[in-house]
Amino acid sequence: MTDHNTLEQTLSTEKFGEFWAEVVGVWEYGFMGVDIGHIIVGVLIFAAFLLIRGLFSKYVLHKLHGWASRTDTDVDDKVVDALIPPIRFVPVVLGVFFAGQYLALDEHLALFFGRLLRTLIAYTIFWGLYRVLVPLSRLIRGLEKLLTPLMVQWMFRVMRVVVVVVGGAVILEIWGIAVAPLLAGLGLFGAAVALGAQDLFKNLIGGLTIIAEKRFQPGEWIKVDGVVEGTVEDIGFRSTKIRRFDKAPVHVPNSQLSDAAVTNFTRMTHRRIKWTIGVVYGTNVDQLKIIRDEIMKYIKENGAFASPDEVSTFVRVDSFGASSIDFLVYCFTKTTVWGEWLEIKEAFAHEIKDIVENRAGTSFAFPSTSLYVEQWPDDTPEMFVPPGEKKRA
Repeated sequence: MTDHNTLEQTLSTEKFGEFWAEVVGVWEYGFMGVDIGHIIVGVLIFAAFLLIRGLFSKYVLHKLHGWASRTDTDVDDKVVDALIPPIRFVPVVLGVFFAGQYLALDEHLALFFGRLLRTLIAYTIFWGLYRVLVPLSRLIRGLEKLLTPLMVQWMFRVMRVVVVVVGGAVILEIWGIAVAPLLAGLGLFGAAVALGAQDLFKNLIGGLTIIAEKRFQPGEWIKVDGVVEGTVEDIGFRSTKIRRFDKAPVHVPNSQLSDAAVTNFTRMTHRRIKWTIGVVYGTNVDQLKIIRDEIMKYIKENGAFASPDEVSTFVRVDSFGASSIDFLVYCFTKTTVWGEWLEIKEAFAHEIKDIVENRAGTSFAFPSTSLYVEQWPDDTPEMFVPPGEKKRA
C-alpha cells in the first residue's frame, strides 16, 4: 500500500514537472522567439515614453510656444506650430528604439526592427520639413519683389511635393527597394501616361505662364470674352478658380486663360465713360456750342473726373444720325470702383439733362420716322383735321 502511494506521488511530481517545463518553454519562447517577460518589459518601456511624451508636450512645448509668442514677428509662432506634431512624435520613436533594444531580437527580427525604426525616423524628419515649408515661405519676402507672391507660393508648393517624393524614395530604399530601377521600369508606362496627360502638362505650363507674366492674381477682377467674368480666387496647377458676380465658382483651364485675351479691370488706372447723346435737328449752332462747352466745363471742374491733360477727353458733335444730331462724350473717372463709378455716371447724366433742356433750351431726340405721301388713292376717305391743325400731305 505504501509502495502504491509512493508511486502515485512520484507520477504526480513528474507530471507537474513536465507541465511546468512546458510553461517555462512557452514563456521563454514567447512571440517569435522573444521571451514574454521581455515583451512585457518592452511594452512598459514604450508606455513610459508615451507618458514622457505627454509631459514633454505639456511643459516643454508649451514653454517653447510661449517663448515664440513673445517675439515681435508671428513667423516663429507659425514655425513652432508647424513643428509641434513631428516633435511630439519623437518620444514615440525613442520608445520604439529602447523597447527594441531591450527585447534582444534575433538576426531576422533585428533586421526588420531596424528598418522599421529608420522608417519612423525618416517619416518624422520629412514630416517636419513638409509642415515647416509654409511658414518659412513667409520669411522669404525678398523673393516676392523679384517674382510675385503667387510665384513664391507655387514654388513652395512644388518644394512640398519634392519633399514627399524624396521622403517616399528614402523609405523605399530603407526597405531594400531600389528606386532608380523602379523609375526606369516605369519609363514606358510614364511615356504612355504623358501622352494621355498632354492637357494636364499644357495647363501646368499655362499656369506658370500666367504667374510669370503677372496677368492676374487672386483677388483681382478679370474678364475673358466668351468664357467668364469675375474675381480670381485661386490659380492651381491645372485650373484657375474664378468666382462670378452671382457667386457661382467657375474653374477655367489654365491653358485657356494663357492663350486668351484677358481684361484685368482691377489694374485700371481710370474708368471710362463713353456716351452718344442725340439732340433734335431743330437745335441751332449756338445751342450745340452751349451743350459742348457746358459738358466740357463740368468734366474739367468736377474732381471726380481725370484731367484732360492725363487722359483723352472729348466732347464733340460727332455725326448726323437718322433722327438726331449726335454728340460724342468721352472721358474717364479717377475711381475704378464700380459702385463709385456708377454714382458719378448718374450725377453726370443729371447734369447733361439739365444742360440740354434748361441751359441750351433744346431737347433730346428719340428714334422717329417721317412718312411722306405724294398722292392718296381716289377711294381714300377724306382725312379729318381738328380745328387749328394744318393738314399734312
